[in-house]
Formats: sequence, C-alpha cells, structure tokens
Amino acid sequence: MAPTTVAAPAESAFAHGAGAQKVINIQPVTRIEGHARIAITLNEAGGVADAQLNIMSLRGFEKFIEGKPAEEVPKIVNRICGICPWMHHTASNKAVDGCFNAVVPPAGRKLRELMQVMAQINDKILHFFFLAAPDFVLGAGADYKVRNVLGIVAAAPELATQVVKMRQAGQMMIEKFAGKVIHPIVVVPGGFAKPMREDERQEMLAGTKEQLEFAKFCIEFAKQNIFYKLDRATLGLGEIKTGFLGTVSPDDGSLTLFDGILRLMKPDGSHQEFTYAQYADFLGEHVEDWSYCKFPYAKTWGEGFDMNLAHPKGIYRVNTLARLNVCDKIGTPLAQAELEEFRSRFGRPAQSTMLYHWARLIELVYACERVIELLEDPEITDPHVRNEVTPQAGRGVGCVEAPRGTLLHDYCTDDNGLISRANLIVGTTHNVAPMNMSIRAAAESVIAKGVVTEEALNKVEMAVRCYDP
Repeated sequence: MAPTTVAAPAESAFAHGAGAQKVINIQPVTRIEGHARIAITLNEAGGVADAQLNIMSLRGFEKFIEGKPAEEVPKIVNRICGICPWMHHTASNKAVDGCFNAVVPPAGRKLRELMQVMAQINDKILHFFFLAAPDFVLGAGADYKVRNVLGIVAAAPELATQVVKMRQAGQMMIEKFAGKVIHPIVVVPGGFAKPMREDERQEMLAGTKEQLEFAKFCIEFAKQNIFYKLDRATLGLGEIKTGFLGTVSPDDGSLTLFDGILRLMKPDGSHQEFTYAQYADFLGEHVEDWSYCKFPYAKTWGEGFDMNLAHPKGIYRVNTLARLNVCDKIGTPLAQAELEEFRSRFGRPAQSTMLYHWARLIELVYACERVIELLEDPEITDPHVRNEVTPQAGRGVGCVEAPRGTLLHDYCTDDNGLISRANLIVGTTHNVAPMNMSIRAAAESVIAKGVVTEEALNKVEMAVRCYDP
C-alpha cells in the first residue's frame, strides 16, 4: 500500500475528529487472545497526538461471584479466560484455601503446580507461533491476508506441522489426566481431586521430555531465524521505561510460576518484596473514564499514577520479560543458560518491549524442565492429595503467574462460607497502562506528517502483541 495522508488501509478505519484532529482506528487488533481496538489521534501537523488501547468488554466477575459458595467459585472464574483457565482455577482455589484455613498435602500441591505449568507450555507455543511469529517470519509489511498462521503454514509447512502436533499433544496430556483441558474442575479446596497413578506419571514424563526437545529447537530456531532481525530499530519499537512485577522463590530469588513472594522492581533495578496477602499495601488501582479496565500502579513508590511517556509515574509491567527481570536466577539448567545469554546481551532490567518474545521462549524451556522435575519427584504419586475443609469466615489471596502476568484473586467469606467480597487483578490488567504507553511510542516512531501505511499500523499492533493480552 502506498503512503497517503488520508489512510484507510484494510485493517483500519479512518475518521475525522473534532477540529483539525483525525483519528485512525485499528479495529479489531489482530492476533491477540481477546478483543480490542487502537485509536490513534493525529494533530494538525499529522503527528501523533495520542494513542489509546480500548478494551471493550466489561467482565464483572468480581460481582458475579458475590454470595456464591466459595467452593463453587473456582469452577466459575475459570470462564474468565478460555486460553488460561488453569491459572484462574488454581489461583481461585488458593484464595478459597486461605478463606477456609485449609492445608494442602504436598502431593496435592505438586499436582496443582504440574497442571498449571503444563498449561503454560501449551500457551507459549500458541502465542509465539500462531500470533507473534507471522510478523517476523513473513515480515511486518507482508500483506495482511497472508500475515497469519496460514501464511506460516504456507511458508514453513514442516515447522507448522510440528508446532500444531506439539501443542495438541500437550493439550491432550492434560485432558487425559485431568478430564478437562478447558474449564477444569480437578483442583479443589484443600488439594486435588484425584491422585496420579504410576502409569500416568510415566506417560506424561515421556511426553514432556519430547516437549523439552521441541522447546530447545524453538529457541534455537528463533535465535537463528527471528531474533537476529531484532536490530536497534526493531528493538526500539514500542520501548518504554518502567518497573516490573513478578513472583520469585523466597529462598533464593529464583523464577517460579506457581508459588512464592512478589517482587516489585523499579526501573533502576532496586526492588521491594511482599507476600500475596500484602499486595494492596504495595499496589494501587487507578481508573480512567475512557476504559473499562483498572490501571494498577506501584503506590509505594510515592509517585502516584501517570502514563506520560517522558515521565511515567508508578508504572510497572508483568509477563515474561518482567519475570526474567525480577528473578535472580532460574533453577533449571537449560533455562538458566538461556537467561545468562539474554542478560549478557540486554542487561538487567531489560526494557525493550520486543524482548517479551525472547523471554517467552526462555520460559518455555523452563516450564518443560520444571514439569519434568515434578514428574520425577516420587511424592507426586502419593495418594493423599486432599484434606477436608470447613467453610468459614475468612480472607484468602491466591496468586500464580499466568502467561500474561501476575494473577491475583482476593476473596472474603462470611460465616457460611459465601463470598462477601472479591477483588481480581489479572495479568493483562497490570499491563494495560504499559500497553497504552507502548502503542503511543510505537505510533510516534512510525507515523509522521500524516503519512500512514498498513505496515506502520501493523507495527503499532506488534507492540500490543508483545504483551500477549
């Protein structure tokens, strides 16, 4: 598409705004796990005056579950997301455990982590190859009709076949053991609904070792065929400077996706640590009248909230890049080696938004290694996987690292064990403010003097896809 001062490319709608301002709407944002649009406002000179990410859905789950028996809630909130229901299912059960003062047996805890981390594997394969890779394999300027997973299939059919095979195999492993891979029900207050048999352990171990080999291939393939394209201009696309939030082990600061403490890192690398139950002491929730989303921010930094690109206040990010920045190390050997190479190239904390993709594949290697560790632990087949619980009044905060970032479920129950109050901060919510900043930065770097091309608008979308919202 040739540049034009009045752009109407196939993936956008152009509209005149008030006065001399013009608004370019990218609707819908493509290749994300959900629905959103981007509105780019141009000033009189044709430069970017503003850019906003609009998420059009009001979810309402915090109110839906009020008055519900707490033990039913983990089967309700897993409908929040069809891509990562295991994360909501697990975090919700951890919150209910806290309300009921339940103690989970070691085998039950390991099975919970096993399912949650196995789901991470499949999610990372989905995002990297189905949603992000077309921008790199086919190019940001490729025709949008082929810049998608079908284009990947045409360009690299053998790779596409392997990708589909590995993700499908991972999903079926979960379904065969847990009964349901989407909208699960097997995690229950007090533990896990069923023990693992030895034959199930052996079968899943063999399958995960195959996944690990694929993960090793993926990161080498990406480094040789995709990441080498990350020149300074590409690395700078949508780049912003923020803090980061993620979960680390309280013992050694290593990466963990299932349980630990939260580490909130400033842009200079200094950090604070706090337990899940303390999150409200460290994180505030801001609202804007143009969005249904909450905007979490770091209130202990004492800056307030501001998405100003030049001087942001209280802004932090979550998800893969954040987790690699906040952790001191990774406790599995192959992923640790990848982390060391990553940090030797980009430092700590790395700020380039495009590096989310690289971090995602490092986490893919870690997730496979961690699942193998869990399956090789003889305690995981212990038949004692659940303790009895008694509904009661209490408060519980459950947290896991979802693919899209730190996921918090905070519940209070009354004397009958019914939910009296709920607050949720999901992974994408933490990143709403940073995504708005990144699309503004990306738009400013590719749009000038009113010249807008289809490739430029796709690059703005690329900034969103990094966050896997």
